[in-house]
Amino acid sequence: MESDRTPVVALMGNPNVGKSTVFNALTGARQHTGNWSGKTVSGARGTMHCGGREMTLVDLPGTYSLRPRSAEERVARDFLSGGEADAAVLVADATCLERNLILILQVLEVIPNVVVCLNLMDEARKKRIRINVPALERELGVPVVPCAARRGHGLPSLTQAVCRILNGETVPHPASIRYPVEIENAVHASGLSRAEALAALNEHPPEGLSAQQLDDLLTAAAALRAEEIALTCVQVPADADARDRCIDRILLSRRFGLPLMLLLLALVFYITLFGANVPSEWLGEHLLGLSTPFATFLSTLGLPPFAVSLLVDGLWRVLATVISVMLPPMAIFFPLFTLLEDAGYLPRVAFQLDHAFRRAHACGKQSLTMCLGKKWMRKTTNFPHR
Repeated sequence: MESDRTPVVALMGNPNVGKSTVFNALTGARQHTGNWSGKTVSGARGTMHCGGREMTLVDLPGTYSLRPRSAEERVARDFLSGGEADAAVLVADATCLERNLILILQVLEVIPNVVVCLNLMDEARKKRIRINVPALERELGVPVVPCAARRGHGLPSLTQAVCRILNGETVPHPASIRYPVEIENAVHASGLSRAEALAALNEHPPEGLSAQQLDDLLTAAAALRAEEIALTCVQVPADADARDRCIDRILLSRRFGLPLMLLLLALVFYITLFGANVPSEWLGEHLLGLSTPFATFLSTLGLPPFAVSLLVDGLWRVLATVISVMLPPMAIFFPLFTLLEDAGYLPRVAFQLDHAFRRAHACGKQSLTMCLGKKWMRKTTNFPHR
């Protein structure tokens, strides 16, 4: 790594693990922490500091795997394999670590300079989940830092761990996934690095294996290794997920799931549309009421009538209308949507509608984007008739 170049650190993780919250805390940014489709497809950038050192932190889209099946996962994979990142911070959910370990193990095959941010440790303690962090570090071969990003716990240690990796003070020994014999033989016979050999195998599978069979074998091997590590390092009480399962039996049931979803979303839209009417009318009345004083002021400056009309009717009235239409519903809708997200309901909505959206060759995550588009369409359509 060149000494005069600002190090680039990739921030990765599964969706809904608090990745954007970690990004905001480390960079001081005010990025929205929603996870509906299309939010961070291009990757947000910010600057983090360790002592006097400056680093560029890139918030990549949430992904479950480096074997992409969506645009978000493809962006994350291409950035990591492109070689721009000098290190990576992998944010994992401590309440369901085994699922997150699959991505971590895949990333370790591409880039060794990795620090695992074990987020949501406060939620894991509430569920009485115990994680042996030293054992997890030994299994993965990279630093693991327990964090509770929303409360700010563990983030200074995370930054220091990244600095030690970049300075060479910590030498990682990343774990590797044990693949079936035919795949391991093909990797060794290629003469390439492990990451390059696996990438080449995706393009040209070993003889006797189709591309789909190879993908299934690679995924199954990663899942098996993740399960082994979780069994070694994580102790989960039998009733840890009892409350969530009870809630899911109602929210995701065939009888009550869809009606409850429609009622809840209708309630959010009702509060947004009718709750925004009063502040919208107030803003519109007062902002548009300034048109006459503004026109008078411009006339006293000696501006010609066409210039006054351009600035008042063409600029000010349009700006005032847009503000009065858009600001109140945004101020109501996005906090409500954030509450649903923090409560874990939005992923359940995406799951509930995934089957229907797949029939249209889409995915359930797009239902959340559809909700946003429908709300703004109704709001802007209703405004001129008031």
